[in-house]
Amino acid sequence: MSSHLSLIIGILCISIFPVLIRATPISGISDAFYRMSIATVLIWPYVLLTGNWQAKTLRYWKPILVCGLFFASDIVVWNLSIQESTATQASLLTNLSPIWVGIGTFLFFPDKPTKYFWIGTATALVGLVLLMGVEVFLTMQFDRAFFLAVLSGLFYAGYIVVSKTVLDKVPILNFMASSMTVSSLYLVLLCVVLGEPLWGFEPRIWGSLVVQAVVCQLLGWIAVSHALQKIDAQRVSLSLLSQAIVTGFLAWLFIDEKITFQMILGGIIILLGIAITFRRTVNP
Repeated sequence: MSSHLSLIIGILCISIFPVLIRATPISGISDAFYRMSIATVLIWPYVLLTGNWQAKTLRYWKPILVCGLFFASDIVVWNLSIQESTATQASLLTNLSPIWVGIGTFLFFPDKPTKYFWIGTATALVGLVLLMGVEVFLTMQFDRAFFLAVLSGLFYAGYIVVSKTVLDKVPILNFMASSMTVSSLYLVLLCVVLGEPLWGFEPRIWGSLVVQAVVCQLLGWIAVSHALQKIDAQRVSLSLLSQAIVTGFLAWLFIDEKITFQMILGGIIILLGIAITFRRTVNP
């Protein structure tokens, strides 16, 4: 399978997740645990029984640990943001992650962003104002869902950058199995400490959790990880922005979320701004 086809499949699989979250009335933290743990239980037998496990994977336990914590944290705060706002809004704000990658590069790496990064950042912020509503920014009434979605983007960016360094050295399934194990252990501990429910759900909820684990987690992120092995991390991150558009369409189609012209315009401008930040990557 080509890396570009893998990326398209990954985007489609991940895009249905926010819609499923809106339709699954349980704690966002509990949901995140089952998405990760069911996927983990399914992937390990395949990795071990098919002889795909390579012991050298454990040499990279530090970045794998970081990836597991970043991804679990991303899913938790994203879940909570989706449940407290809309699937479309949460997806758009989370997908500001390429901007955070650029800022991190400016602060911590010698390869500084070009002028296109700053132009794109300014453009994306204009789109953000339109998306959230000018009155929100004028009165500074940012709600919890807003900050959770932005925080999700930070974790998302961290995961993409760190996972790229590991996927250059270990097989995809080894990385996925190991990092998802870390995520699952972290999330079950979080559920226990915070007293989040772990059982007593309706059959339809269990069905949604299985779909999230198999489609959104396993198929989606194995496909994205395959793309990351062949494609620059910035290009993958940029391509994942289209997830917000697909999610918005699915939310309108299946759960009757309203999409206003202002939200559409704001979302387009955000995506345009992020595209500008990567002009150097596309046109060296």
